[in-house]
Amino acid sequence: MQLTDVTIRESAQMPGRSYTAEQRIQAGEAIDSLGVDRLQPGFPAAGEIEREVVRELSSRADAETVAIARALEQDVEAAVAANADVVEVFAPISELHLKHDLGKSRDEVLEMMDDALRVGRKEGITVQLMILDGFRTENEHLLQVFERFDDLRMIGLADTVGRRSPTSVRSTLEQLSSHVDIGRVGVHFHNDLGVGSANVLTAYECGVSNADLSIAALGERVGNPALEEIVAIGDLEYDDSFGVDPQRLIPVADEVIDALGEEISARKPILGREATTHEAGLHTAAMLDEPSAFEPFDPSRFGGERTLIFGEGTGRGGARKILESVGIKPNKNTIDDFLKRLSEQGPMDREDAQQLAEDKAF
Repeated sequence: MQLTDVTIRESAQMPGRSYTAEQRIQAGEAIDSLGVDRLQPGFPAAGEIEREVVRELSSRADAETVAIARALEQDVEAAVAANADVVEVFAPISELHLKHDLGKSRDEVLEMMDDALRVGRKEGITVQLMILDGFRTENEHLLQVFERFDDLRMIGLADTVGRRSPTSVRSTLEQLSSHVDIGRVGVHFHNDLGVGSANVLTAYECGVSNADLSIAALGERVGNPALEEIVAIGDLEYDDSFGVDPQRLIPVADEVIDALGEEISARKPILGREATTHEAGLHTAAMLDEPSAFEPFDPSRFGGERTLIFGEGTGRGGARKILESVGIKPNKNTIDDFLKRLSEQGPMDREDAQQLAEDKAF
């Protein structure tokens, strides 16, 4: 499975955001250094900043630069003019969206897709499709698109409102696989039900060719599947990091977040401060001997660091190990006294706790 990073485009759709072209380009170059296959930085028909970002990244990035376009000839022309490597035409064919979004028939939308793709082909640019609301579209209508556009290298299915679960994703993809090459299918999920990453992994197990991902899950509403989660799980569970350099994962994600001026929760998986910070007495005592006892992965594997915190929550086992680490033979009194001092002066990291233990006043 290849990865398309959609951080730059999706993050700009979050409420109240107004990133400069420079911010987006800086973030895009950082993401490109990870080794993702494609960057999807913008929608050229939407404005000059979008066009500038696509132009700049198409000339600077090693990854293919994908510009999105509605199923309108002028949108594709704008993407071509922005020097995108790939144009992804998007449109819905579900009953819900045809009626309440476009107000057109399915046949009319299929003709619009034809016309838009024809412009891209004429210009000699790679074209692909993204079917909006694809995971709520009846299978017979999805097959109609795959058969009609059988020359496209990839047709994507979007879970546009984040409504699907791994079970329904697997069901849709398995039904499709009976009729089409699943290696032509890409997926685009949203995380509204909290299962975006799980849906991507399900699609990966089904054999799809591409997944759209976003650093720190930045994206509209509650975001898209997090690139760092998929790469970390892939590396740990499937021995597949999808061409991404795992050691660069956390540092690059931090660069992107800084470039965009965003903040993430301390409890964000992989990237959050508390994801690799431990204070509970039982945990820190065991981790002083063997970190994997209470840790899902060594943070250094993905370019991060672990932090052990000592303070009010430190237990007797942890206090004993700190005292022993600086050459003090612990007994009940020294442990009690040290725990009292930790409670009063903590929380602190391991080095400061050892310094406290060595304090002559102790």
